[in-house]
Amino acid sequence: MVYRAEYLWIDGTEPTAEIRSKTKILADGDEPGIWGFDGSSTNQAAGDDSDIVLKPVKSFPDPLRGGDNILVMCETFLPGDMSPHPSNNRIKAREAFDAYGSQEPWFGLEQEYTLLDPVTAWPAGFPANGFPRPQGPYYCGVGAVKIRGRELVEEHTTLCIEAGLAIAGTNAEVMPGQWEFQIGPVDTVTVGDHIWVARYLLYRLGEKHGVEISLDAKPMPGDWNGAGMHTNFSTKAMRETYESIELAAKSLGEPGKPEEHLAGYGQGIEQRLTGAHETQRYDQFSYGVSDRGASIRIPWQVAKEGKGYIEDRRPNANADPYMVAALMTNTVCAALA
Repeated sequence: MVYRAEYLWIDGTEPTAEIRSKTKILADGDEPGIWGFDGSSTNQAAGDDSDIVLKPVKSFPDPLRGGDNILVMCETFLPGDMSPHPSNNRIKAREAFDAYGSQEPWFGLEQEYTLLDPVTAWPAGFPANGFPRPQGPYYCGVGAVKIRGRELVEEHTTLCIEAGLAIAGTNAEVMPGQWEFQIGPVDTVTVGDHIWVARYLLYRLGEKHGVEISLDAKPMPGDWNGAGMHTNFSTKAMRETYESIELAAKSLGEPGKPEEHLAGYGQGIEQRLTGAHETQRYDQFSYGVSDRGASIRIPWQVAKEGKGYIEDRRPNANADPYMVAALMTNTVCAALA
């Protein structure tokens, strides 16, 4: 008997990395080992030296194929000295967690995405060559006039549960055709693993349903919300004292920190963080209680209870969750150390 292992890795596509996959057939009892791929076809190597190494780091049940088949999350390495490939941001998350894991960092990421017609690239729920009613009734809405794609969303949720991912919820978002799923609470490394695998499953369902899945930060110009990956974060100290909450929020605005974070928060920051549509401007930093127009929101219940977490509202939907988690862990945990 045999089973299939679907190897997943993050490529070198610029400006926004994408997930790739290929299948290995293994005999029962055999573990998925080191493999490789043609890096010249993924923007990760030159044609005259194209081999890139895939090293399995985490496996999940494959809910698409079922049975004993698995999904295998991999890191990428250069052959020869086996150093991490420059596109391997998971190593950054691992290093951050190695340095500050004793503070018990937890993440909850809110992955927004937009369903697009694959031919016209128009969002689901938008009339052909036209526009629907203005935003207002779509967020968490119900009904055929307001909502498109719920069948895909429900199927995606089921697949995430069957794969053992820490999916915590889903909802329709502010713009028509826009949805969100949440992953967490999990640690600095695990949150990236689970977001990327959930993205893979989402793209596969897009193939099945004939829908393009977009992580574009501003999929529709004009008076429409962009798509983010709001990042909820806490440490053990933050879950115990409000003083730590304040210190964490302030640390993200220290000189040089906003620029460092925004550089790792995805493509299209200037188009999405405009100061409108529940964002703070990309060139300004602020934090506040229950303020969705701030860079960092302190939820009202956190202020009331005097402990909990903060929400960084700046990361784009297309950001690499490994990079976001590494930046947040390093900045906040160093300030709280």
